[in-house]
Amino acid sequence: MVKENVRVRFAPSPTGNLHIGGVRTAIFNWLFAKANNGKFILRIEDTDQNRYDENSEESIISSLNWLNLDWDEGPIRQSERKIIYGEIAKNLVDTGWAYYDDTSSEELEELRNQQIREKKPPRYDNRGRYKEISHEYYEENKDKKPIVIRFKVPDGGIKPFKDEVRGNVEFNLKEIDDFVILKSDGMPTYHLAHVVDDHEMKITHVIRGEEWISSTPRHVLIHDALGWDYPKYVHVSLILGKDKAKLSKRHGAESALDYKDKGYLPEAILNFLALLGWSPGDNSEIMDVEEIINKFSIDRILGHPAVFDPEKLEWMNGAYIRNLEDNELSKKILEEVNKPKSDGGLLSESVTSELLETKILELTPLVRERIKKISDSSFLLEYFFYDNLKIEKESLIPKKVETEQIINGLKSSIDLLSSVEKFDPEFLEKEFRNLAEKLELKAGQLFFPIRISLTGRKESPPLFDTMCAIGKENSINRLYSAISILKT
Repeated sequence: MVKENVRVRFAPSPTGNLHIGGVRTAIFNWLFAKANNGKFILRIEDTDQNRYDENSEESIISSLNWLNLDWDEGPIRQSERKIIYGEIAKNLVDTGWAYYDDTSSEELEELRNQQIREKKPPRYDNRGRYKEISHEYYEENKDKKPIVIRFKVPDGGIKPFKDEVRGNVEFNLKEIDDFVILKSDGMPTYHLAHVVDDHEMKITHVIRGEEWISSTPRHVLIHDALGWDYPKYVHVSLILGKDKAKLSKRHGAESALDYKDKGYLPEAILNFLALLGWSPGDNSEIMDVEEIINKFSIDRILGHPAVFDPEKLEWMNGAYIRNLEDNELSKKILEEVNKPKSDGGLLSESVTSELLETKILELTPLVRERIKKISDSSFLLEYFFYDNLKIEKESLIPKKVETEQIINGLKSSIDLLSSVEKFDPEFLEKEFRNLAEKLELKAGQLFFPIRISLTGRKESPPLFDTMCAIGKENSINRLYSAISILKT
């Protein structure tokens, strides 16, 4: 347990949907706050107004709500704090830590091209240091020409900082050029804005992706220039695909809300992503959120990249689904299937909402062991409601069994079903095993074509449970249809 008053933030940029890397960052911050009775703050870093997307911000907030990552403060939008950043940037100019720079984009482009020709790494050459532009000049000309404020990086030396995952990290300041802290539109860059916000919001730990490690010396320098203590930095390793390449959509990674639409449970997503780059200290995999919170600590965050395995996510989601009570699972399934058939549901003129509501609770126990995503529901349940099954003749004939034997077996099955008064799985299984014996067939040789006839599939819930759910009349009709297929 961390003794200080923990305050962390999740600070996404609203320029696109919230993807897996961002979701994991949010989860780690949220877990750490919860584990230490701290505060989790939501900050929207919307200073890049050219790329700002209102729908993106809504999507981010919806994603956090779906994952039950409740925040204690916010959302705080940086765009509403523009004046504060401007004042601090000008203060840095006054104290000699920053300067105005009116170098044009054409000059910067020419500098870049020259460096490329000379086979040098493209970087700013700090020419603006020597222009000595005053506040007055800036105020008079800021609307006429692009003028930025750059931070004046010390000419040399080593800038160390401690990373809570990687230990001491050092950077040579000669490798860092003077960087922009206030853009020509008066908006701050990330480097300045988040430092100011972290200080004013009393952030104690910055938990973010390791892609920000190379920028951290800049952030430490700004803290030093302002006389502020900096927070503890926690840089979380990358997430890779199974091929060890940077995670992308081709690896199965999608936005948080895409996973929602595909039938994943938020609890499963949280559990799965918590284990990407963090260890609970034992072999635990399926954990409820309280267990994860109780075990979560920074010293168990791993320094090596984590691998995103979509198959494992699907397995974990299935485990969470199977742990749901029948009533709860039925509600989720009903929500999924209660859509038009054209939209992936089961609704049609013949299958009404009332019929679905009546049958789903009965059918839920039959599919719960096979369901991996809620979006699987319509596929798994379709044959309970629709008779027009797509069955190939060859699929009805097991190996080492003649077609006539199968036809005779199905006819005998129809006779059996027509004559039985008791229609429950245990009784039917006993009767059909006796029938197989009379027909000199192995049980599987009879059951297999019956299963195909009733469901159109090689795999289904227990055969006789399925038969009872389909009903006697429909079962008989489907067996007749299968016989017709075999005779073609």
